[in-house]
Amino acid sequence: MGLVLTGWALVGADASAAPFHLILTDLEPPLVPNSVMDLAVGLGYFEREGVEVELVRVQQTPSALAALQSGDGDMANISVDAVLQLVARNQVGLKAVASPNKSLPFLIAAADAVATPGDLSGRSFAIGRIGSLDQTLSSAVLRSMGVDPGSLEFVAIGQPNVRAQALAAGQVDATTMSIGVWMSLPDRAGLHVLVEPDAYYQAAPVLQKVNVVPDAVLAARRDDVEAVVRALTKAARDLAAEPGIWVNAMAAARPDVGREALEALAAVFADSWSVNGGLNRKEIDHTVDWLYQGPDFSGLRRPEVSEWVDFSVLDDVLADLGLAEGADRPER
Repeated sequence: MGLVLTGWALVGADASAAPFHLILTDLEPPLVPNSVMDLAVGLGYFEREGVEVELVRVQQTPSALAALQSGDGDMANISVDAVLQLVARNQVGLKAVASPNKSLPFLIAAADAVATPGDLSGRSFAIGRIGSLDQTLSSAVLRSMGVDPGSLEFVAIGQPNVRAQALAAGQVDATTMSIGVWMSLPDRAGLHVLVEPDAYYQAAPVLQKVNVVPDAVLAARRDDVEAVVRALTKAARDLAAEPGIWVNAMAAARPDVGREALEALAAVFADSWSVNGGLNRKEIDHTVDWLYQGPDFSGLRRPEVSEWVDFSVLDDVLADLGLAEGADRPER
């Protein structure tokens, strides 16, 4: 599985306390608001909440789930559709406790020869893996535009930056990526944005990723889980209020990306930070309704929200911190 652990020692912490392992499916800090989890380590947010966090980096959601099930992780940031399918099949007990980045700013990029979505028929389309979040969402987006996903040749390549490089090299005709990955491409000659982020989200307005913890971890380490959620919420509020913090931290973490691009992204992300933890009951219900219209959920039972979401951790954090103004409303 190739786990990579990174982290900072907690100054003054109880040496006997076990580190809290947070699993991420990005191999480097991503150019999206999900980067708050990376930055909260280096900027000391976890340390100030009294919890020692080590990041466990894996590729793709299946590896994150395997790490959770094997005890190599305490919390993981994974796709909602993966959580729902596991819980619906009674395969694992997990609870979503927060969503640091509710919706990734996806777009579909393509070679210039693919002028319209309709031109994708018979073309190659790079995805992370068969059944991955990017394939599921992009199929729904294309379907809404009159394109049959079955007419495409889906090619499993891996991480978004790898897919972007394959597109730039002419190895595939199109792929989905975040706006951050698109802007970080050193050479976009011969490429264009086929589906803009706003249009992509309008076609698939769903909660995409959540931070989940196994039921056993929530029972045994609730204080640590709360501390992690509190740290992420505080960090999100600071990054929303002072975009320059994100720009400076990402400039150090991602020297491969120019400062001008980071400043442009910070402006794009102005209303995307989970300043109240990212869990909204109406958005959750809408997401489940939307997912259960798709073929992947055909015949599966629909779990009650209480089977896979625990609002109480975030509610306790918000009772302590108070509510922040912004687009992230914690409706229950």
